[in-house]
Amino acid sequence: MHVEAPSFASPEQRVGVMSDEAEGALEHDRLIEAVALRRDREAFARLFEHFAPRLKAWLMKSGATAAAAEDFAQDAMLTVWRKADLFDARKARAATWIFTIARNRRLDMLRRDARALPTPEIEPTEDEAMQPDAILAMADDARRVREALSRLKPDQVEVLRLAFFMDSPHSEIAQRLDLPLGTVKSRIRNAMIKLRTILEPSEEASR
Repeated sequence: MHVEAPSFASPEQRVGVMSDEAEGALEHDRLIEAVALRRDREAFARLFEHFAPRLKAWLMKSGATAAAAEDFAQDAMLTVWRKADLFDARKARAATWIFTIARNRRLDMLRRDARALPTPEIEPTEDEAMQPDAILAMADDARRVREALSRLKPDQVEVLRLAFFMDSPHSEIAQRLDLPLGTVKSRIRNAMIKLRTILEPSEEASR
């Protein structure tokens, strides 16, 4: 029986692939610079065509619906259009810069929705709770948020995923989970308080 030997890319082929990737990265840098200097709509269209689907796929992996992820990607790319003059190719490549913008927009969305949570009749003391936006401000990247979510109860993760990542109204969540509306609201708030205890550095660790 004849078995074909596995094929490996030659050093020349690997260099060629790396060169193509590097050239693509440089091209994206130039497109952003064109947007910044000339408000070049064609350059922006090419950036949008390349990065918007990737941003959408990235958010959908976090549990967002296709519609919510598409809205998020468009919003992030509009931020790229508005802030193109802040791009500095000496500090980061276009892809890194754009995904950093997207990550920050995602956290902004979480903070915005967290601030919209209803305030209970009995306000907890400062030692008992912290405002949700302050909680998320301590999470300086998405990795810490994911790690913190993994330590919550499944029912807490579920309501947060529906409320923030899928952008579902509280009434819709209540109907979907067959829970009273008040239970959904309190479960979301309790989950955010739990996140605070996970994300906030301990006093001993900060010494």
